[in-house]
Amino acid sequence: MKAYEQKQLLARIDREGATVGADIPERIDVQGEPIDLQSFVFEIKRRDTVPAGERERVQQAKKNLRRERLQRRQRLENEWAEMTWAEGEELVEAIIGLDRALNALESLGPTNIEAEADAKEAADKKRWMNFLKKALGREGSGPRT
Repeated sequence: MKAYEQKQLLARIDREGATVGADIPERIDVQGEPIDLQSFVFEIKRRDTVPAGERERVQQAKKNLRRERLQRRQRLENEWAEMTWAEGEELVEAIIGLDRALNALESLGPTNIEAEADAKEAADKKRWMNFLKKALGREGSGPRT
């Protein structure tokens, strides 16, 4: 494969809408172990929420999928000269499929918008207080009484 072809494939992976219309692979090797990825994702997505017993399994699956995605991307970044265009295309399709599966798994469970807003507000207040302490030269001092 040529350098410009490798750049095209990497750009395809990084494109914001890359997963739109992409299929989750039916079966994929993750960390050397074959996984029926499509059925796993559909089984988990079928439920409204992830049961407590399944959460750890889903978290581990997401971790393994991220690791596999990173390894495949690094292969495309580092070993592109030894690949054919078809091999690069196949690798990109697999990466996009992994992204699609990760997106589906990340969107699981109810989102608590109020809790997220409260956490953001608390973080904003903390940053503001740290800024004021630095600006007023009171970085090391605790609360004043």
